[in-house]
Amino acid sequence: MRWLLFLSRLAFISGICILVWLILAMVETENSELFSSTVIIIGYALGAVILPLTNICYLVVVLRGKKLRPTVPLWLIIANIFFLILLIYYIFYLNDPYYHQK
Repeated sequence: MRWLLFLSRLAFISGICILVWLILAMVETENSELFSSTVIIIGYALGAVILPLTNICYLVVVLRGKKLRPTVPLWLIIANIFFLILLIYYIFYLNDPYYHQK
């Protein structure tokens, strides 16, 4: 189950990049194009694949009757679930075409 710990850490890094990306999107300042493009790719593209995959793996492990806690710390599990909810919220609600209508 070391692979799940690695996947959880990778998902956590992607979640942090999602937060940085959302903050960069809200703050309209001049920023480094290289930094912002890297954060966007890691946060949005990689996060859209890794975060759901990680949470599905959590669900499968729990449904098989095994415990997550000996392998993955509780704070990491909670953080990855929070980042997935944040990503889903952004994708479905803030990109809604009716959200931007006047």
